[in-house]
Amino acid sequence: MNEPTLPARPAAAPLPSRRSVLQAGTLVLLLGTQQIARGATILAVRVWPAPEYSRVTIESDGALVAKQFFVTTPPRLAVDIEGIDLSPELRELVAKVKPDDPNIAGIRVGQNAPGVVRLVVDLKQAAMPQVFTLPPVAAYQHRLVFDLYPAAPVDPLEALIAERMREAPARTAPAPNPPLTTAAAATAAAARAPAGPEHDPLGDLIAQRTTRPDPTQPPPMIATAPPPAEPTRPANRATSTQTDRIIIVALDPGHGGEDPGAIGPAGTREKDVVLRVAHLLRDRINATTVGGNPMRAYLTRDGDYFVPLGTRVEKARRVQADLFVSIHADAFTVPTARGASVFALSQGGASSTAARWLANKENQADLVGGINVQSKDRQVQRALLDMSTTAQINDSLKLGAVLLGEIGGMAKLHKPRVEQAGFAVLKAPDIPSVLVETAFISNPEEEKRLRNPAYQVQLADALMRGITRYFAKNPPLARSRSV
Repeated sequence: MNEPTLPARPAAAPLPSRRSVLQAGTLVLLLGTQQIARGATILAVRVWPAPEYSRVTIESDGALVAKQFFVTTPPRLAVDIEGIDLSPELRELVAKVKPDDPNIAGIRVGQNAPGVVRLVVDLKQAAMPQVFTLPPVAAYQHRLVFDLYPAAPVDPLEALIAERMREAPARTAPAPNPPLTTAAAATAAAARAPAGPEHDPLGDLIAQRTTRPDPTQPPPMIATAPPPAEPTRPANRATSTQTDRIIIVALDPGHGGEDPGAIGPAGTREKDVVLRVAHLLRDRINATTVGGNPMRAYLTRDGDYFVPLGTRVEKARRVQADLFVSIHADAFTVPTARGASVFALSQGGASSTAARWLANKENQADLVGGINVQSKDRQVQRALLDMSTTAQINDSLKLGAVLLGEIGGMAKLHKPRVEQAGFAVLKAPDIPSVLVETAFISNPEEEKRLRNPAYQVQLADALMRGITRYFAKNPPLARSRSV
């Protein structure tokens, strides 16, 4: 490359002094530092849509400074990013918004001033935006994050029950039949007559959310003796189709969104595998009844987006889950480690060095996925601080034992017993909770199995059998929790 031609120095011009040369060098260094600060390179942009919130991430090789402005009518978030110029990477944000994004209608980006790029996020509804930065961690460099939460979030319990009610057979008028005789009509009417007020599971569950026992105390016990016989009950009273309540199993597919989890030698991402297994298990749970009571699965994430650990716990409590099953695919520093494991919470130390190492690794998911440390969500913070009861841990060990037994029937186990450690995601004080490591995704052979749809079906079947066996020996208690 040819260097620029400099004008010749006049012969009579004096040579610069040493002091002036040093001062000029210092000025050049200062200008160079400022130029570096203003010249951060955009490495990638990402949009993560989800019903609960949508996230926009801008990754760069240097920290970005942003000023935000929120406009309520129409709802939109404007962010001025300082020290950069408009680049092709930033323009990609416009096309990354999907039409079915629940929260973002579109993104506009332009050069607002020299060295200042303005990004405008048009929203579909009123929102509570959070804008924050994340330092480099794992495979990421500096990130500027916009989390766009709807101002009126959906109640997960009501949404879950509404979904169940929509899938129930519609109560439609019967098809016309040939005329009945008077006696036959009377008999048919008696058979169709309800024995009492029409059962409303939605109303029951919402009404039961009025009180919560002290989470430090064991859950209330229910009588095991059968109720006294009712000799006057009509023989044609149809009670087999009436249910006391819905049994809810919270399924927690690990990682998601910005946090891919472990990545296998062939590039398989943990977050993808465990979500597929959770979907298969959800289908099986939703088609199962226990003691005449319908079961319902609730997923802490139902797509590829990040959910903080504390939020996962709180979501399970908000739907008053009877069980919490977190699904993962393990990884280790050497590819020879193999086998499935099941973990429960420990109030004291971990049951092994490996369990402690794994818990520490899983608990770092918030650092990789990215949470706003300035957020003051008291419920989420409380979820991580609650001390689980001894009864909860005992029930978790029972659940873990039956799950481990079923998994051991179709796959190799890493350890023959349920292990314990301080997993943050298992800290619901009133829900039996386990974390299942389905296999070592870092093992090439097990990674291949985890990618196999037939093997994923076997895993879901084994987990379903374990959940059914647990409820057979430990019937769900009368629900009395509320949020």
